[in-house]
Amino acid sequence: MLRVISLNLNGIRSAARKGWLDWAAAQQADVLCVQELKAQEADLDDALRVAAGMQGRFHCAEKKGYSGVGLYSRKPPQAVRTGFGNPEFDAEGRYIEADFGAFTAVSIYLPSGSSSEERQQAKFRFMDCFLPHLVELAASGREIVLCGDWNIAHMEKDLKNWRSNQKNSGFLPEERAWLTRVFDEVGWVDVYRRLHPEATDESYTWWSNRGQAWAKNVGWRLDYQIATPALAASARRAAIYKDQRFSDHAPLTIDYDFPS
Repeated sequence: MLRVISLNLNGIRSAARKGWLDWAAAQQADVLCVQELKAQEADLDDALRVAAGMQGRFHCAEKKGYSGVGLYSRKPPQAVRTGFGNPEFDAEGRYIEADFGAFTAVSIYLPSGSSSEERQQAKFRFMDCFLPHLVELAASGREIVLCGDWNIAHMEKDLKNWRSNQKNSGFLPEERAWLTRVFDEVGWVDVYRRLHPEATDESYTWWSNRGQAWAKNVGWRLDYQIATPALAASARRAAIYKDQRFSDHAPLTIDYDFPS
């Protein structure tokens, strides 16, 4: 079995103070992908570099206190790559991938466009340049899972208040159509939805800090594990952990019937 976990930490040091390292230690994951580190390499002490006995590799943003992704693994990877070849977004620390035999794991953090029109346009630029990379990965012949905060709710059933959010970043028609292309044209599989095709409030992974979003479960499904078809077909169980809050996102754990 292969257990893969994805979690947006909204600050790795903040999440550590809220207990995410202790939680991770009990999960017996093979790969743990984290996003939004909000830290530089120099900020990471030994406890943050090794989580649950797994060595971490990181791609930090050049800008301090911003973005950044990491990937922890039980086995040492044969190869690690940071960035996907786009200078604008590689500087923001949004992509790290690691090879383990025939399997590749990626931790990814798509831009959010909610803060300004300028950032929304940056998000569209990311989508434009990342799609060819997804095509290239899909054609590589490897079994791959891309874990992370994609900052897009794909379908109406992926957020509580879809009607009132149709003009908001994260649920714009262009964003949703782009994810549809990722799945239907390029051939990637939304693993959680493969296992749980029905609409359910239990699928949400992010809740705004405004108002009573968490208390009222006014959530969005923004965190995905998106995999090549054969790897996705081997998925046996998916779970979203909500008993503790480490950030404004919840961890997504998926077990695959695939050699770890």
